[in-house]
Amino acid sequence: MTDAPLLTMRGIVKRFPGVLALGGVELDVRAGEVHCLLGQNGAGKSTLIKILSASYQPDEGEIFWNGEPVSLSTPQAAMDLGISTIYQELDLVPDLSVAENIFLGHELSRGGFSQRSTTNRRTRELLARLGHPEIPATRAVGRLSPAAQQIVSMARALSQDTRMLVLDEPSAVLDQGEVDNLFRVIRDLTAEGVAVVYISHRLEEIRQIGDRITVLKDGSTVATGLAVDQTPTSELIKLMTGRSIEYVFPPRGGVVPVDAERVLEVSGLELSGVFSGVDLTVRAGEIVGLAGLVGAGRSEILETLYGARRPSAGTVRVAGRELRRGSVPAAVKAGIGLCPEERKSQGLLLDQAIYSNITVSSMSRFSRLGLLDSRAERRRSTELTESLDVRPAGVDRLVRLLSGGNQQKVVLARWLLRECRVLLLDEPTRGVDVGARAEIYALVRSLADSGVAVVVVSSEVEEVLGLADRVLVVREGRVVHEGPATEIDESRVLDLVMEGSAA
Repeated sequence: MTDAPLLTMRGIVKRFPGVLALGGVELDVRAGEVHCLLGQNGAGKSTLIKILSASYQPDEGEIFWNGEPVSLSTPQAAMDLGISTIYQELDLVPDLSVAENIFLGHELSRGGFSQRSTTNRRTRELLARLGHPEIPATRAVGRLSPAAQQIVSMARALSQDTRMLVLDEPSAVLDQGEVDNLFRVIRDLTAEGVAVVYISHRLEEIRQIGDRITVLKDGSTVATGLAVDQTPTSELIKLMTGRSIEYVFPPRGGVVPVDAERVLEVSGLELSGVFSGVDLTVRAGEIVGLAGLVGAGRSEILETLYGARRPSAGTVRVAGRELRRGSVPAAVKAGIGLCPEERKSQGLLLDQAIYSNITVSSMSRFSRLGLLDSRAERRRSTELTESLDVRPAGVDRLVRLLSGGNQQKVVLARWLLRECRVLLLDEPTRGVDVGARAEIYALVRSLADSGVAVVVVSSEVEEVLGLADRVLVVREGRVVHEGPATEIDESRVLDLVMEGSAA
């Protein structure tokens, strides 16, 4: 490891409509080191590495490479410098072979003709270097396991003159033996002078492989250049949990009576390869929060409760009646509503009017002799949007023209109209400004006070703890803690999801 930085990023700012994703990030990475990038979900890690790979352009700030200012205007410009990025969501082409994926964009050719035999030979050499000579060079990538696809992505990075390798949660799909092999490869690369930027929520991995640490919080650097062997875990967690975001939570209602109706009962729920052994009871008037990292299985649990995924085992009951597995209509009929994580792609008809989005799950209510009564749709939708203060007013407006907070209110209005008994909220305030957050929190609490059973998933631990009555902590598909929200704090939640120690 050298003292002079290979990469220096100064004052990096990135804005999206209504959101300051990065507010002045500082980072320097040396050749031959493993530099670990830490931060909670939403801290800005993914945005930063997308700027480093030139997928995004910064609004402000400077980037230096070997001390010289550079402009990473295109992904090719980043690759020309030797920056290779392996994202958590792999960008492989399923129908192409392993060899074709590895050399995609820099194919081996002579005289305009591809050299297939040479490509396959080089592929086998790269896979052997990575400790996986058993992966066939000619097999379609889509037929490989997720772990094997991760290896192919690494081989593609190493097929070029890589001087810096960025790894985003590389161990998420690997077993322990594969993680050990990954660390061997990383050590070999750093011994050759390659810089590695390593992103992981698993602090035990940081201890094993990292040299220095940079911590991001709410889009800003709160610490950089920390020596891994000199920084205690408690300090890292403290750095990550300090908050600048303001939350305005409504006061909790009284304690939900033990004999209150058990509206939602989940027993032994399992989705193969994603989560298992989930037991959950939500009483009328209770808000239960699911805390955990992205990829822990929280969203998949909600989708399974909603019938969008068919469980491999377990039962779901609403008001004592068992639901048919994997059936959204059955779940909706029983009184379950879902506000999905990706509201624009999963929860809204963007090119339809606001009123159509509100009434889409209650069409039979407005049907007369097989025809829709659009006047009644508009009238009822107007009542709901006025009560929720959706702005600007007017239910004939296209829903895509609304802000994120107002779009979320439209999704909530859909389930208010449906009068659901169980409301599932996945990241309910993502992309929502502080004012709208407070309004949504108040609405959720009022629904609970009226007897609705609510389940909330959020990547923001403080949101879960501030809104929920009871909290379940999920790590790698299993519930590792359950208890009242008032009896656990943010640091303890992070300790559970990062270190995996059961309570």
